[in-house]
Amino acid sequence: MSSSPYFYFTLLFFCYYFASPTLSSDPGATKVLLLCTNKTATSMSFRRIFISNFLSAMDSLTPLISKQGYAAVSNGAQNATVFAYGECIKDLSQSDCNICIAQCKTQILSCLPFQKGTRGGRLLFDGCYIRYDEYSFFNESFSIQDATVCGSNETRNNVYEDNVLELVRNLSVLAPKNDGFSVGFVERKNVTVYGLAQCWKFVTGSNCRRCLEDAVTRIGSSCRKKEDGRALNSGCYLRYSPHKFYNNSSTNDLVDGNHGHRKMAIVLAASSAVLALLLVAATMAFFIRKNVMRRRKERKQFGTLLDTVNKSKLNVPYEILEKATNYFNDENKLGQGGSGSVYKGVMPDGKTVAVKRLSFNSTQWVDHFFNEVNLISGIDHKNLVKLLGCSITGPESLLVYEYVPNQSLYDYLSGCNFISDIRSTVRRICQPLSWEVRHKIILGIAEGLAYLHEESHVRIIHRDIKLSNILLEDDFTPKIADFGLARLFPEDNSHISTVVAGTLGYMAPEYVIRGKLTEKADVYSFGVLVIEIVSGKKNSSYVLNSSSILQTVWSLYGSNKLSDIVDPILEGNFPADEACQMLRIGLLCAQATAELRPSMSVVAKMINNNHEILQPTQPPFIYSSSSELSKSVSQRRHNFLPQSNTQSSGDSMTESLVDPR
Repeated sequence: MSSSPYFYFTLLFFCYYFASPTLSSDPGATKVLLLCTNKTATSMSFRRIFISNFLSAMDSLTPLISKQGYAAVSNGAQNATVFAYGECIKDLSQSDCNICIAQCKTQILSCLPFQKGTRGGRLLFDGCYIRYDEYSFFNESFSIQDATVCGSNETRNNVYEDNVLELVRNLSVLAPKNDGFSVGFVERKNVTVYGLAQCWKFVTGSNCRRCLEDAVTRIGSSCRKKEDGRALNSGCYLRYSPHKFYNNSSTNDLVDGNHGHRKMAIVLAASSAVLALLLVAATMAFFIRKNVMRRRKERKQFGTLLDTVNKSKLNVPYEILEKATNYFNDENKLGQGGSGSVYKGVMPDGKTVAVKRLSFNSTQWVDHFFNEVNLISGIDHKNLVKLLGCSITGPESLLVYEYVPNQSLYDYLSGCNFISDIRSTVRRICQPLSWEVRHKIILGIAEGLAYLHEESHVRIIHRDIKLSNILLEDDFTPKIADFGLARLFPEDNSHISTVVAGTLGYMAPEYVIRGKLTEKADVYSFGVLVIEIVSGKKNSSYVLNSSSILQTVWSLYGSNKLSDIVDPILEGNFPADEACQMLRIGLLCAQATAELRPSMSVVAKMINNNHEILQPTQPPFIYSSSSELSKSVSQRRHNFLPQSNTQSSGDSMTESLVDPR
């Protein structure tokens, strides 16, 4: 029971309402502003998934913030993903930061994402900030929930008002040049005002400057006649007060007035040499200690594996991949699958790659993950997308693949008009695939699968051969994507199960019903794929009808009219005998009895006319609708998975199976 997310939520909820109030002595732990979005979830099943992802995201924040002072995480998949961010104000010590974040995490439960279904919220303390939402707000500088909090005491001192405006303007200029952070004061005519400006870590450069300029404008219009004020934007925080509220008093402080200038000049002239030496020594000590502590912590987490990863040519630092994809910007997103999202990236050497963010991450299976990646990286075939590297020491697991530019086979068979790039306004018109190109694609896929099953140093069963997993080079050479990942999925992942994984319409009957997984499951999927390529019709379009594409082709085979289903867009420009032969190969591969299906090496010979093509037997006609198949799959998962995970896992798997992509 203690492992249930609902128990965990109840425990946190109890702590929030019945624990002792925040102590004023806790550095920075004074609550300033709580904002909850008005977007709610009406579905109870969605709420259960969302709250589980919410709690996991909150758990992930603390270790990252303790390590680097900030954290940006995402948890979950598809529409139930929770994005969370946390950061401490940079003048806080690490221990004070930990206290602030712990209390902030407890009080953000006021947004009650489970009871009310609220799907976003942000909470600002004087020393730290936490936000969660249903969309990726990383890199966001402004939003409709940006707020200004003004103090209750008014000031009637015009000098103070002028000092406020000068101070916040100066801070908005200095902070972007100082790693997004600046503190200081302005003193004139014995009137002093103190201030602090900070951009959140994901907002840098000109975006930081624009965010703070907006905060300055809103403070000037709303709070300048108040003794203190704060502006909270999505990307930055600005505060001023008549009292010195920040913890450090560095030489970055802004000083105005003749007296202040003279005093500061004397101090700087007398101590510049000493400060320079101390600064160099302190910097060296800091980085040496930080490096030692980081290595010690990583060694404790990953053991001897870390040495292997760091020395391996496969290891790519997380920071490099993060920058290559522009911090996983949506503009670079190539697609979304059951195992994660794929982004286009440009490496420092100018090479374009595809980076996959896996939707699971656990130090318990990292050893297995790296060993499997190490095996698969050695596979090199012209019809397989090459795995170039991985990252396992960052906040999430990443895979790096070669970039294949010409879209997927699904795009070509879904219609000839599609957008070639996500944010592009130019439409790319794809030419219909000629018979020669289709023949080339079918043969290439067969040779790639034959390599995986029989020729590589480790046997790999793909388990998800389908149109969208066949990528095309500029010359239409096919490349099978995502091969081998099925065997990498951890057993306890709630969205991807090693019991049943695949796509509706492509899964072999013995795999769906009995869980029997052999390379013949890939052969079955290939048979369906061949029929789709020849006919130009996707199997998913038949699933909701009373008959499947296999039934249709089998009926035409029995009446000796196989050529009737060849894609009409070819307008007869194809060799009829060769097309009928290809459809017979598809039926042979999709036979109901797994033992009767040929191996992929034999299939490749058949396509090249180097092997006899036998008469196929009847394909499986077990289900008449997707709802029956989904019901069967859900029942199998119910029998294999723990009772507490049955509902959410079953729902997720059913959605994954029904998705034709």
